[in-house]
Amino acid sequence: MKICTIIGARPQFIKAAAVSRAIAAHNRLTPDALVRQIENGRSEVRNVSRTIPEAKRSGTPLTEVIIHTGQHYDEAMSSIFFRELAMPKPKYNLNIGSGTHGQQTGKMLAGIEDVLLKEKPDWVLIYGDTNSTLAGALAAAKIHIPVAHIEAGLRSFNRRMPEEINRVVADHLSTVLFCPSQVSVDNLAAEGIPLPLTHNPLPITYNPLPITSNVLIVGDVMADALTFAVQTSSKTSNILQRLSLKPKQYLLATVHRAENTDDPQRLAGIMDALSEIAKRETVVLPIHPRTKKMLGDNYPSVLTPHSSHLTPHASLKFIDPVGYFDIIALEKSARMILTDSGGIQKEAYWLKVPCVTLRDETEWLETIQAGWNILTGANSAKIIKAVKTFKTPAKHPNLYGNGKTAEKIVKRLVKGNR
Repeated sequence: MKICTIIGARPQFIKAAAVSRAIAAHNRLTPDALVRQIENGRSEVRNVSRTIPEAKRSGTPLTEVIIHTGQHYDEAMSSIFFRELAMPKPKYNLNIGSGTHGQQTGKMLAGIEDVLLKEKPDWVLIYGDTNSTLAGALAAAKIHIPVAHIEAGLRSFNRRMPEEINRVVADHLSTVLFCPSQVSVDNLAAEGIPLPLTHNPLPITYNPLPITSNVLIVGDVMADALTFAVQTSSKTSNILQRLSLKPKQYLLATVHRAENTDDPQRLAGIMDALSEIAKRETVVLPIHPRTKKMLGDNYPSVLTPHSSHLTPHASLKFIDPVGYFDIIALEKSARMILTDSGGIQKEAYWLKVPCVTLRDETEWLETIQAGWNILTGANSAKIIKAVKTFKTPAKHPNLYGNGKTAEKIVKRLVKGNR
């Protein structure tokens, strides 16, 4: 069975790496692979008579073909993640780069279609809500290749966000929808996409649901990725030492959403708040390429030392984009995180770091309801107040799965389009 995986942006690399590892693990447990291991004396299987039948039930080997659209075209934001995550290198790199939404999506659509016609996969696997996601779903659906969407059912209910348009269209074109929570399932049901045959009334289920429907609660694949990243970053990252930071004595900020970077008023509100907060404690801000461009266009003084009132305080540290393990190390040791990233909101939650979300809404409502995340938008006063007064609760519910999401996804894919 062949799977074409469509990726193009940093969050997708992280999620796809977890599924790629699960695919590799699945392939090690297929009957032919087990027989070869046993014959060569390399298998750790103790009960062969029981394991071989289990392997037969697991299905045929999977071949993954990775298509990188090139949506993130900066070396530090793209290639470095493949190296760090030890994931298979893309067989195809479309090198699309930047452009308007129409230009970028159109080029991706044409490039992905060419690859799919050549590869003829059994599945197209898409992640999240980027232009790469949308293009992959459109290309596959139009030539009748089944689409599996990971992180299906997320909604901000803000159609001004391009990500919201992408995720809605992708969900309605998908054959199988892998949802992180019951909230996601309910969002799909409200749009007429069927519920699982076994509907769990609880907010989250961690027990594997019967694989009998096209809408499945599997948890969040980023939980799988984070477990791997925390273990690795503790051994490989020295970012705190390089930046002269002490654990829990700094804030980490990230800003990349178009709704913030492309609106001068919102960007100014966020930058004013960060500059004010930095008068009292250190703030670390890795500069996303889009953010750097917009700051340079609208507030060149921010990137130029010794300039106007928006010039960073000495404790507001602008740094270049960092690799995945470095950003996880920064998140884990931060006193608080300020972000407009959906992925970082979840990582903050799992790492038990309070999070201030620089948006007016979030797709990850459960983190708000649990009391570990707060919405401030781009309002300077609200951001500053949140940093001063935000207190997290004693309880920390287990949200979005148990780190076995990728395994559940692979088990469903091997069943095919049925």
